[in-house]
Amino acid sequence: MICVLRDEGDTAALGRRLAQVCPIRAVIWLHGPLGAGKTTLVRGFLRGLGYHGTVKSPTYTLIEPYDSGGHRVFHLDLYRISHPAELDNLGLRELQDDRAVVLVEWPERGVGALPPADLSLELEYQGTMRRVIVRPLTSTGNELAKAVPGFRAA
Repeated sequence: MICVLRDEGDTAALGRRLAQVCPIRAVIWLHGPLGAGKTTLVRGFLRGLGYHGTVKSPTYTLIEPYDSGGHRVFHLDLYRISHPAELDNLGLRELQDDRAVVLVEWPERGVGALPPADLSLELEYQGTMRRVIVRPLTSTGNELAKAVPGFRAA
């Protein structure tokens, strides 16, 4: 499935919509080059849960936890990771919590150490806009993908 996002507002809106339909537990992987909108989507997701604080990219901290809207959310940015073994000391066991939503930027750098994705979103540049390739990988991912307006078969 493919979704076209005209601007940063559309990217945040997609994140908000995903949050509105997200179950208590889900893992969403966010792929894409620098500046493609991954953190903007996470910010929208957290706003969709009612979080009003600062949402920063965890590029240096690697993981930022949030509690909002009855959800425990972990935002990971693995850009600086060169090998999945570097994640051993992060306490990733918490990510297996039955009541956690995990949003992972650059998940390909943590393969084998991360929980498997329910939904994979690949953000790509398309001129001044963004194209999102949506890949549901589980039944939870299917429900998330179906619930987002604007998704359509490629």
